[in-house]
Amino acid sequence: MKDIADWRKRIDEIDIEILRLLNERSQCAVEIGHCKQRLSLPAWSPEREAEILQHVVRANCGPLGDAAVRRLFERIIDEARSLERHSMNENEMPAKES
Repeated sequence: MKDIADWRKRIDEIDIEILRLLNERSQCAVEIGHCKQRLSLPAWSPEREAEILQHVVRANCGPLGDAAVRRLFERIIDEARSLERHSMNENEMPAKES
């Protein structure tokens, strides 16, 4: 039977994987920003954002509720949109914040 230290260690491992995946997703957003710039498309695509939210809510099997999943992904999408806009405006990623 696992104790609290074991569960915390597992959470730390999962957090690193989540961070890796968020950065991978963010790099995709930067590349999409470059594509949108070349195609003269706007950074904001409300239809695509709605599609993403519907997709993740449909895929949700808990224990997070659908509203929580929606809030988390709204934040992820907001940060990705910011990266897209930056890549469209300056063709570079913003400096790493500390």
